[in-house]
Amino acid sequence: MQDSQTPENRPHSPAPFPASPPTPSPAPAAPAGVRRLRKGIYIVPNSITLAALFCGFYAIVMAINGRFDYATTSIFAAMILDGMDGRAARMMHAQSAFGEQMDSLCDMVSFGVAPALVAYEWALRPLGRWGWIAAFVYCACAALRLARFNVNTAVVDKRYFQGLPSPAAAALVGGFIWLTSAMLLAHKDVPIFRSLFTLLGGAPLERGDLSWTLFGITLLAGLTMVTNIPYYSFKDLGGRRSMPFVMLVLVALLLAVISIEPATMLFLLFVGYALSGYLIYAWRKATGQHASIVSTSTEEPDEQGLHR
Repeated sequence: MQDSQTPENRPHSPAPFPASPPTPSPAPAAPAGVRRLRKGIYIVPNSITLAALFCGFYAIVMAINGRFDYATTSIFAAMILDGMDGRAARMMHAQSAFGEQMDSLCDMVSFGVAPALVAYEWALRPLGRWGWIAAFVYCACAALRLARFNVNTAVVDKRYFQGLPSPAAAALVGGFIWLTSAMLLAHKDVPIFRSLFTLLGGAPLERGDLSWTLFGITLLAGLTMVTNIPYYSFKDLGGRRSMPFVMLVLVALLLAVISIEPATMLFLLFVGYALSGYLIYAWRKATGQHASIVSTSTEEPDEQGLHR
């Protein structure tokens, strides 16, 4: 007798094991002649950052050895290298989170620890407790400034810095030490700086005469780093943007003025930049503009244009 159940209406028996998941398809092979890149770090921009770190460390060593001319010029060399590593990363499309963090850590040494220790060794030591307190305040403010910069990158108007940049603060402290050490130790002729110093309070005869002046400069540079005072960043003056011809003439005039007495003129240039933030802040307050450069929204009327 034949079975009355056909294959169509016969009940299916349950599978003894669950069906295995589908085998994932293999990753597409790289085209012929193209090597698959491994994870790593970008050599060129990070090497420039390491060179800036070396300059900061070298400045500390030279200050301990009493070579303040080498110490201060190393801080300025670190400034130049600090401006090069970011540009190199952007030109080579080599930006990375590793590079950003490494740049901040190296800046802390070159523009935070190094200027503070060089200032302490040069003229703050005779003040005793007040001397190392001023050096520590500067160092702590540099750390706070760099940490705030890292977390506020996305909400700050790109045309301005929030507070005095740490390289400019280091130039303010290092420039003063460079000039006074050249005048007192190397006995170099810096007539413009000597005249300005005499006009403000008398020409110094020894390092101890500079202690309270350097104390004020160190505190001013450190505390200005952690204020909300806006400082022009010059980021909208990139090399790809066309500028009026008169700008090239002004650059030539600036170079000519600096060549008169380079150390003094560079120091006065950074003094002027440090004061410019206060002028911008006062101008914004006087004209009723929004003084803060920190934006928490792109839709508020007072914060329009802060994310250009």
